[in-house]
Amino acid sequence: MARLIETSMEKMTEKQKMLYEKIASGPRGGVRGPFLAWLKSPAYLEKLEETGRYLRYDTLFEPRLSEFAILITARFWGSQYEWYAHEPLARKGGLSSELIKAVQENRRPAGMAADEEAIYDFCIALHENHFVSEEVYQNAFEHFGERGLVDLIGLIGHYTTVSMTLNAFELQVPAGVEPPLK
Repeated sequence: MARLIETSMEKMTEKQKMLYEKIASGPRGGVRGPFLAWLKSPAYLEKLEETGRYLRYDTLFEPRLSEFAILITARFWGSQYEWYAHEPLARKGGLSSELIKAVQENRRPAGMAADEEAIYDFCIALHENHFVSEEVYQNAFEHFGERGLVDLIGLIGHYTTVSMTLNAFELQVPAGVEPPLK
């Protein structure tokens, strides 16, 4: 909690308590990471929670691909906590250890499936160049269509917000856990 002033349940507003309970009892199973900061602005959290829930659980992307995009974004922003939280989800979703290791080491993975390559190239182009070439766009479009591209942009945009929140408030991995990004 490096830069956040902890707020006990007793000091939370009714709106904060309601959001806390909603998040804690939902699929995330607890209030941690960026939610600790976002609770300071309940109206903002309410909007982000709904958007984040959609992007995490309801896009057309299977977990292997959505978690891949999240890891690419965490790596780009150097977000230790985001990587820590999503690496196990990427493994559980079926992303190979080799791909995870390559992204962790900030290098292009070898042996990507065609859909993984489309995700990787699109995410890297937007993060690093702020634009997507026609070739990269067409490849991603052929795999995911327009809805998929909108969802992918939303996904990496949301997890950019997550990463920036975690970094700005210095929300790190739990004590005793080695930071995963060098």
